[in-house]
Amino acid sequence: MKSCLFNGRSTGKKPVIDLSLQKENSMNLLRTLSLSATTAAALAISTSAFAQAPAAGICAPATEPQIAALFDRWNDSLPPPDPDKVVANHPVDGVLPPTVSNKPRTNPTEIHDYFVKFLKSAPQGTIDQRIIKIGCNVAQDVGTYTFKFKDGKSVHARYTYVYEWVNGQWLIAHHHSSAMPEVVARK
Repeated sequence: MKSCLFNGRSTGKKPVIDLSLQKENSMNLLRTLSLSATTAAALAISTSAFAQAPAAGICAPATEPQIAALFDRWNDSLPPPDPDKVVANHPVDGVLPPTVSNKPRTNPTEIHDYFVKFLKSAPQGTIDQRIIKIGCNVAQDVGTYTFKFKDGKSVHARYTYVYEWVNGQWLIAHHHSSAMPEVVARK
């Protein structure tokens, strides 16, 4: 038979188990664990939401002259014929329905392929007319431009550039260009 200890000495009495105290301790432990689990879940949810909120809520500052300069950056990447420089203006999911090709280009390899051919004619563009609209991490430059080529020919075209703020820089998410449907009188 076991006996209870009191200050390290045996009392000679049978141990008595107070079930109400044991039940209370178990309930306290369950409440603590439940509160800890609830707190951990709330913290995980709020941390996740907090981590995502700034990316979606912060807009890159942009002005019309800055967006207009993006065409100049792209146009300046055309000579010398280096398609890699041109492709660097596009994100990996950029889209290019080009002016002098029937095939839409939807990835860096296809965009590169288009510019390998297009750059052989030494194109240089000049904006004729434009409208710029700026949103949160997206901007549009829409208008008309004229491209002159080394053989002396020129093409008047409509264009749309949609820029997106990607990894700290403005990139061409979508560039559409098509020759003007009507003959444009020379200026």
